[in-house]
Amino acid sequence: MASKAKSAIRQIRSLGSGPFSTPEPFLFCVYHKDAYPEGDEKMQAPRMGNGQDFNPNAKWRMYHGSRIPGFPQHPHRGFETITATIEGIIDHTDSLKNGGRYGQGDLQWMTAGKGIVHGEMFPLVNMDKPNPTRFFQIWINLPKKNKMVQPDYIMHWAEDVKKVTSKDQKTKITVWAGELEGQKALEPPKNSWAAYPENDVAVWHIEVLPGGTYTVPKAKGGNTVNRSFYFIEGKNLEMNKEKVEPKSLIDVNAGVDLQLSVPPSASRSSELLMLQGKPIGEPVVQHGPFVMNTQQEIMQAFIDYQRTRFGGWPWPEDDYVFPREKGRFSKKGKKVEYPPKAQAEKKEEKVTA
Repeated sequence: MASKAKSAIRQIRSLGSGPFSTPEPFLFCVYHKDAYPEGDEKMQAPRMGNGQDFNPNAKWRMYHGSRIPGFPQHPHRGFETITATIEGIIDHTDSLKNGGRYGQGDLQWMTAGKGIVHGEMFPLVNMDKPNPTRFFQIWINLPKKNKMVQPDYIMHWAEDVKKVTSKDQKTKITVWAGELEGQKALEPPKNSWAAYPENDVAVWHIEVLPGGTYTVPKAKGGNTVNRSFYFIEGKNLEMNKEKVEPKSLIDVNAGVDLQLSVPPSASRSSELLMLQGKPIGEPVVQHGPFVMNTQQEIMQAFIDYQRTRFGGWPWPEDDYVFPREKGRFSKKGKKVEYPPKAQAEKKEEKVTA
């Protein structure tokens, strides 16, 4: 009989160079890491993109962008996107006339629902220094009953995002979704699968420094919950004292505690992403940016998009970005919000005006 420690790890495999394999209820996950150089006066990159620039061996990629890296307007239906940033800037625009600039630890959670068109561009705002970008784009499915809800999105500013630091100060965890050591993540959109506590959805970014050891507690839902780790940065990591190679995907038994450790001799910290959640347990039919339950629903999504364009595109360009001097902000309908410090300053300006 396998020991309790051994039974925690179910499978270890290579991450590969493309999008990561994800367990239900997740659909897709990619780790963007681009060492963008200085931008020009228009926040453009030094070279033009070819429309399909995903070269994993390059220092930076243009993706679908022409002169500014990113993803010009494109549609979604039937699921949610979670864009969890570590560094860099992203400009969001959508067919509901919402928009924003976020990054440096901010998180945007968008419910595509019955249909939305959005753009995600990475303007190179710094002209005097590089513009490195690191973030995760994660897709999480919606149950059938919520696939055709009204589109929605929530911005969680980095200053408000919950974090956990171990007692020895050698493990730092960002809690983008779920709960850890009494730190409950900020609320997801109301129709999200993550909005129901019994679904035990968690998205954590974990950094373990050299000499650090941390025990990830078992999930509340036990082994009825899927849990996967993605070893994205660093060279040294052990899970329950078993060595794990860099760039690995580790599927684990969520009903068992799991010890993470990095030896004191390691030259740098190790970073992991953890995705966890109860499976939705419904058929998944996906075609590009549409995720539904049947092929007929996928065909209807294409028909609806061709007919309505999900509200049309209200911005001047498909790859619209905001002016360089624009700081982090979020516009939803007529309401504009800013990170806590900037929000307080603007309130003070109104009082003294």
